[in-house]
Amino acid sequence: MSPATTLDWTPVCPLDALDEDRGVAALVDGVQVALFRTAAGLFAVDNLDPVGDAYVMSRGLVGSRGGAPTLASPLHKQVYDLTTGRCLDLPGVALRRHRARCRDGLVEVRLRQEE
Repeated sequence: MSPATTLDWTPVCPLDALDEDRGVAALVDGVQVALFRTAAGLFAVDNLDPVGDAYVMSRGLVGSRGGAPTLASPLHKQVYDLTTGRCLDLPGVALRRHRARCRDGLVEVRLRQEE
């Protein structure tokens, strides 16, 4: 049995609505998601900051560390690896990641739900 299940793909916005290295918040099936378009691809994570307990991750700062795309929380500046969700500053802390893709010019998100 898998530790996570995924739901269906949900259309969110046109790809050109996402500026590179800027976040956008979206409500996907009742979940606040932060979407990012970077040179490394599309990323979707929970908009909830796991440290600050506020829905602000879409306003975070996109960067890189060791070649991996990162997101820094706008509240306390913890840095998260966008490819894994893992916090690079605090062991055991992570953002829940979701799948994101572009299909026919439309960004779609597939939620990941922990069991």
